[in-house]
Formats: sequence, C-alpha cells, structure tokens
Amino acid sequence: MIVSVSRRTDVPSFYTEWFMNRIRAGWCSVPNPFNPAQVSRVSLAPEDVDVLVFWTRNPRPLLDFLPELEARRYRSVFLYTILGYPREIDPGSPPLETALKTFRELSRTIGPGRMAWRYDPILLTNATGVPYHLERYREIAEALEGFTHRSIVSIARIYRKLQRRLDRLAARGIRLLPAGEESFSHLLPRLAETAHGCGMSIQACAPEIDVEHFGIERGSCIDGPWLSRLFGLDFDTGKDAGQRKQCGCAPSRDIGMYDSCLTGCAYCYATSDFERAKANHAAHDSRAPSLLPLRNGPGGRKE
Repeated sequence: MIVSVSRRTDVPSFYTEWFMNRIRAGWCSVPNPFNPAQVSRVSLAPEDVDVLVFWTRNPRPLLDFLPELEARRYRSVFLYTILGYPREIDPGSPPLETALKTFRELSRTIGPGRMAWRYDPILLTNATGVPYHLERYREIAEALEGFTHRSIVSIARIYRKLQRRLDRLAARGIRLLPAGEESFSHLLPRLAETAHGCGMSIQACAPEIDVEHFGIERGSCIDGPWLSRLFGLDFDTGKDAGQRKQCGCAPSRDIGMYDSCLTGCAYCYATSDFERAKANHAAHDSRAPSLLPLRNGPGGRKE
C-alpha cells in the first residue's frame, strides 16, 4: 500500500506530531471526505506500508524524525512544492530562500532520487505571466540542480469555488490572464529546456492540453514506475480510480483531511474556507486517531 501524506493538507508543515504519534501507534482513522460518517482504520504498520509519499511546502518540522522513520524501515519520498509566488497569492509558504535551503538539506539526508520538485500549479496573472514563470522556474531549477532529478509542473485549474478568492485578488490588482494553449506554447518548451539543462526530467501532472510536443512528458506525482525503480518493488501502475480523469497517479491511501491547511494559497482546491481551516486546526488533537475530530468516534472499518 502507498500511503499519501497528503493531497488534502500539508501534514509535514502543520501535523508532524500527530503523524509521528500515528506511526508509533501503527494505524490512523480517516473519514471518507464525501461521507464523513464512513470512517476507515488505515494500517500504518511498516509491513503494510510500501512507501510514504509526503506532499509538502515545508518539511522542516519532520526532519528531526527522519532517523526514526528510517529506523522503523519506512520507505519515503517527498513531493516538495516550491513556486516563489508573491505573498498576495501564496501567503503562508516559506520564503523562497528558506524553501530552497530546506530542500537541499533534505536531499542531502535522503538522496536526490527520493525528491521531486513540484512547480505546481502554474497560475497566469498580470503579476505572474509567462516572463515571470520563465525567470522563476530557471532560478529555482538552478538552485536545485543536483538535489533532485524530477520536476513536476501543472497548469492551474480554476474551480468555481475559487472565484471569491480570485475576486479578492483582482481587487488588490492581481488579475487572471487567459490561459490558452498559445500562452503555454511560449512557456512550456522553455521550462523543458531549463529542466533538462539542470539534469531534471520534467513531467506534467494531469494535463488538459497536449504537452508532449512541448518536450514535457505526461507524468504523475505518485508515479508507480518511479517508486518501483527506487525501492525494487512492483507497484500497481494503473490509475487511481479516486482521482480526476487526467490524473495518472498510482493507487494510494490518503490519510489527510480537507479544510485543515493553514498555508492559504489563493488557488487551493483542498481548502474551501480559510477560516474553517483555522478552526479545524484549533480543534486538532495530536493524540487523536484522526487528523480532525470524527463525527462517530475513533473506530472504523479496517484497510
């Protein structure tokens, strides 16, 4: 079983104590996000977990616990997002230089093969247009050269529920630009050139346009072949049926919960209400079986 930690929230940033408590307990409770009354008991025992996949913008709180995870024989990889967006768009991420320093430190600890840099999502605005992304991507890629061999990019998907945030951004002078294929025909080939020049492959996550003729592979974040090569295992390389149509990720079990991240990204689909996320974080108990309080107690069916 691949355990995703987590698409739904940044566990390393905000919930490391809870996560390590659940690792020591050997299990956690996870509600179905579409039916919170349905709760699963997910094993975190080392013999049941093939790989831990960490999604994060700030793994710093987890670094001190990596020796314990390694001693307990957990395999892990990090999907580490670094974008360097303006604070109006991305208020809670670490400063760029801090994020780069932490990435390099983590890479030195576990090796570049277990690190993937996510430049995700690419949001085109009057403050972050094509020239901005060309320069920022080059700056980050050069800073991470030798510390990872994988770059993952995606194009921002504007969900209806994000409109109120985007309206607030527009009121502050940051407006979305048309994101047609013409814009990306100028951007994506040059991102590919930069990545390859820095010794990185480049994949697109869940692309809705043809990216291959721009020199970018159709890829996935939880990449079965990558994990199989890294750890000498044979992962199911089929699509995770629980993800959107374009997603190519291998099947995994996510142990996070929505509306619990405090980063506050304007484009975030996993947090529908920032005030609710703050309230949920305040209600969080690091000793509890689930990340947030459950409606029907700590039990649940086993997985």
